[in-house]
Amino acid sequence: MDLVPALQEPLKQPLKSVLGPATAKVMAEHLGLHTVGDLLHHYPRRYEERGQLTHLADLPMDEHVTVVAQVADARLHTFASARAPRGKGQRLEVTITDGSGRLQLVFFGHGVHKPHKELLPGTRAMFAGKVSVFNRRLQLAHPAYELLKGEDGEAVESWAGALIPMYPATAKLESWKIGKAVQTVLPSAQEALDPLPESLRAGRGLVALPEALLKIHRPHSKADIADAHARLKWDEAFVLQVALARRRHADTQLPAVARVPVPDGLLAAFDDRLPFTLTEGQRKVSREIFADLATEHPMHRLLQGEVGSGKTLVALRAMLAVVDAGGQAAMLAPTEVLAQQHHRSVTEMMGELAEGGMLGGAEHGTKVVLLTGSMGAAARRKALLDLATGEAGVVIGTHALIEDKVQFHDLGLVVVDEQHRFGVEQRDALRGKGRQPPHLLVMTATPIPRTVAMTVFGDLETSVLDQLPAGRSPIASHVVPAADKPHFLARAWERVREEVAKGHQAYVVCPRIGDEEDDPKKAAAKKSAEDEAEKRPPLAVLEVADRLGKGPLHGLKVEVLHGRMQPDDKDAVMRRFAAGETDVLVATTVIEVGVNVPNATVMVIMDADRFGVSQLHQLRGRVGRGAVPGLCLLVSEMPEASAARQRLNAVASTLDGFELSRIDLEQRREGDVLGQAQSGARSSLRVLAVIDDEEIIAEAREEAAALVAADPDLEHLPGLRTALDALLDEEREQYLEKG
Repeated sequence: MDLVPALQEPLKQPLKSVLGPATAKVMAEHLGLHTVGDLLHHYPRRYEERGQLTHLADLPMDEHVTVVAQVADARLHTFASARAPRGKGQRLEVTITDGSGRLQLVFFGHGVHKPHKELLPGTRAMFAGKVSVFNRRLQLAHPAYELLKGEDGEAVESWAGALIPMYPATAKLESWKIGKAVQTVLPSAQEALDPLPESLRAGRGLVALPEALLKIHRPHSKADIADAHARLKWDEAFVLQVALARRRHADTQLPAVARVPVPDGLLAAFDDRLPFTLTEGQRKVSREIFADLATEHPMHRLLQGEVGSGKTLVALRAMLAVVDAGGQAAMLAPTEVLAQQHHRSVTEMMGELAEGGMLGGAEHGTKVVLLTGSMGAAARRKALLDLATGEAGVVIGTHALIEDKVQFHDLGLVVVDEQHRFGVEQRDALRGKGRQPPHLLVMTATPIPRTVAMTVFGDLETSVLDQLPAGRSPIASHVVPAADKPHFLARAWERVREEVAKGHQAYVVCPRIGDEEDDPKKAAAKKSAEDEAEKRPPLAVLEVADRLGKGPLHGLKVEVLHGRMQPDDKDAVMRRFAAGETDVLVATTVIEVGVNVPNATVMVIMDADRFGVSQLHQLRGRVGRGAVPGLCLLVSEMPEASAARQRLNAVASTLDGFELSRIDLEQRREGDVLGQAQSGARSSLRVLAVIDDEEIIAEAREEAAALVAADPDLEHLPGLRTALDALLDEEREQYLEKG
């Protein structure tokens, strides 16, 4: 968040650079820092205290590290080599210590002279380099270093106070060089315009922005760091929430057609034919959605639901309400398998109500059409005509719905399934097909902690379905350690046979398809047997299906399903599995969302450690959908102590998707949460932690909503406007706009 013109001065300029041109170039290319403001907002990752040394025992292999330590001894060796045959080669070995562990530094050739003079026993310095192993000992080869002088009370050169900031650095630019660059521009911090309204800052006892910047880069005490963090977290939370509040405010200014269902129409007829009653959760969420649909501004609602909580039914009732009110509804699904599955389940649930205008169709009925990229020309023409004339009230499709040729008679509601699979442009393109902005319902089965929903989907109102419908069965999950206990894996296949013998079916999921051609270069680069075990390719559907068919599942009907099959073949495989003709379906994650086969009771996930937490939770939700309890077996060869195994243990220990999403988030970088992948921009979060700072985010959202309601254009807050401009460069603006 660059804050003012003074801070927008580029670090690199044709005539006069703020920093040396080489330093400015590395900062731009490797750290994304272009202006004085960028550099002031590149905060230290941690602080070293002089007198307290780094734990050398904890250094990570193959990573670029900065350590503060003391020289224990230094020895110069001469040796003969091809370059120095007469024994004139020189190698300086320096051992540094933190009082408990030791680390060797090594310098060669002409590079030994300066360190030989400077790195005398007892000298304290910061060292930066890549950690490697030589002769079974950790070492840094040719590290960069910076001496720390003035232990006797003089000011330490260019390091104020006793706390040394350690910056996120790169191999091309050490932490202390970044520190020196920050010291050069730090006087500009005095000119930083404050984005927080004075009343908010004073009411919460937060320090002013210039003071916070000074304290985070030149702290004299830990209290200084705490003050700076408290203030800068508020900046990040508040500016982002103001951006989202302005989006919500702008949306309330847009016109939309209010869609109110008629009392004895299609929705009432549909409800009458449901063979079960809705859960209280489904009724509550439906009320929220219907209230939004009845307003003359577009609904923007996120529907989060646990796997199998009946989101599709809630969405279908909303779609039928819109059809009742004279509009059309479109559901956008991320894959053809899922679009076909939704189309099948919607037409089954609606029965003759889905045959409007056809012989035998119900009087209140409407047409439900499917539109995917692989449909034949004739079927496609017919579907397009039904949409353009309004004959079809409901359409379910993939991104084929977005193409220019697709015209709607009166699009009133867009339902987007599995939001995280869609590029934001795709959603917008579909929304643009209404004469006025249609209402929007976004569904996800990946539970999102409340704070993340407020941060990432902050421009959408949120509804949560956390109650499973009656008739859903519990799912037992277990980790199968295939390498430590191979007999556990043999037992897993026995369990599959037992379930099939009882008349049930099974899924086996693999990370890869297996029809990729082997790359000869990759084959040539094969390493030792140890490396092979560590880095073997993930198990593949085609190989596993073949092995199971000939081995442990011999005699059972085994079929495969993956994304590169022809759409008709995929559909045929799914139909056979749904009809109970196939015993075991070996598949990739194409079955991850929406696939509903109540008779499937067991799932074996091979190489489960190669999947993310939320993905495993999604996959597991494909079993236990009927009256019989489900079983999910997570097969992994990772050792018991590994982080991957701990992740699998967490998935096995709870069925609570919200709890798992917290675990998932804590294990990932914060930036992923804010959709860096979608926005392509650096995350705007430097000090705010989405999970830990829940209170700040919630309070910032309230403050932002009140502020924007009173002053939507922020006329009285120039500092906040400037901060918003910096946050919302074009890419981010687009990302926030779409969701």
